Amino acid sequence: MLKQFDKKRRQPSGQKAFSLMTKPIGPICNMQCSYCYYLEKLNLYQDKKGVPANFRMDDDVLQAYVQNFILSQPSKLPVIEFTWQGGEPTLLGLEFFEKAVEYQKEFSNGRNIANALQTNGTRIDEKWAKFFAKHDFLIGISIDGPKEIHDANRVTKGNKGTWDRVTKSIKILKKYGVRYNLMVVVNSLNAQQPRKVYEFLRRIGDGWIQFIPIQERITQDENAVLKLVTNEYEGEAQVTKESVSPEAWGKFLIEIFNIWVQRDVGRVYVKQFDNALEAFAGQMPSTCVHSKHCGQGLVMEHNGDVFACDHYVYPEFKIGNIKENSLEEMACSTFQENFGEKKYTTLPQQCLRCKYLPACFGECPKHRITTNEEGEKIAYLCEGYYAFFKHTEPYMKTMAQLLKAQRPPAEIMQMMSSFEWKGI
Repeated sequence: MLKQFDKKRRQPSGQKAFSLMTKPIGPICNMQCSYCYYLEKLNLYQDKKGVPANFRMDDDVLQAYVQNFILSQPSKLPVIEFTWQGGEPTLLGLEFFEKAVEYQKEFSNGRNIANALQTNGTRIDEKWAKFFAKHDFLIGISIDGPKEIHDANRVTKGNKGTWDRVTKSIKILKKYGVRYNLMVVVNSLNAQQPRKVYEFLRRIGDGWIQFIPIQERITQDENAVLKLVTNEYEGEAQVTKESVSPEAWGKFLIEIFNIWVQRDVGRVYVKQFDNALEAFAGQMPSTCVHSKHCGQGLVMEHNGDVFACDHYVYPEFKIGNIKENSLEEMACSTFQENFGEKKYTTLPQQCLRCKYLPACFGECPKHRITTNEEGEKIAYLCEGYYAFFKHTEPYMKTMAQLLKAQRPPAEIMQMMSSFEWKGI
């Protein structure tokens, strides 16, 4: 049942684009990463056993999802992108995704379809790579750095490291020309070695990197169904030991930026740097974490349950089910609209006064867990982000000026090696 969401719904406009992260195997994974915030979502489905067979998205849900998602996207949208995550989605087997592609072709009505799949990289073989290449899947590979850093946290359920298997998968993807990017979970360990991590990623990557900082709070309530809590939780909770500290996060970004801006602009794309440049160029950052509003990034579980956001897979943020409601209806609901607008309307005064507001917008509301001197809840990583924006400001402004003059931002590297550079 949708409870309060049934009564207040805005009429679908037919013009609102939104993304949907789909978890067709729910939280089921073949790994047991020490910092994972999604494994415990298994507890939301306590009537299910924690084995893949009971968490597999059935064919009815898959078909309803593919058809519904295509119909929900604005006709002017050039490409409709399906995003598959988990848990570990490859546990479903290749046949599941072959069926998904068949449904996409059946219901596309001539529209362009794209697929992106996030994986831990432990199960990719030549059959998977051939399939990805044939259908032009974009693959996100999770890897935390060199072997000793990666294997400290990203382990199997038998507590064995996975680095060897992940790097083998990357070689297979390269062999078949599959597009891929690297997603790095920044934690209390690898945050201490930014240069080592970046040099490694640069060497094995395909030119695209995204850093995801771990910043979770765990409740002390032993009876809680979900131990990792939102910013709205008022009980006793503490930041997990795997979480990166605000100071370390700032230093991590700054040290990597210092390398990047001297030699890799236009060659390596780092999501955090792209977002900052967008802001300094007067544009809205494209990532929801740093945009003024959110709410356009829904998430769907294996059984069709849809939640407001990947960070808010909690019962109170469930907005419907694909078997009962259209995706457009859920995305345009009053609840979802308010959820997205609250990102800005609940900003603390500290954020509203900050000169870097356009580059940050208070980060994700879930992570506003630190209390400032005025008693306001601010982003846990605020100190780190502020240091990063302050340090990079002259460089970002220079690259923004280059863009305005219709020149590539990469020219900053030449400027820095000549008398033309005055940004420092």
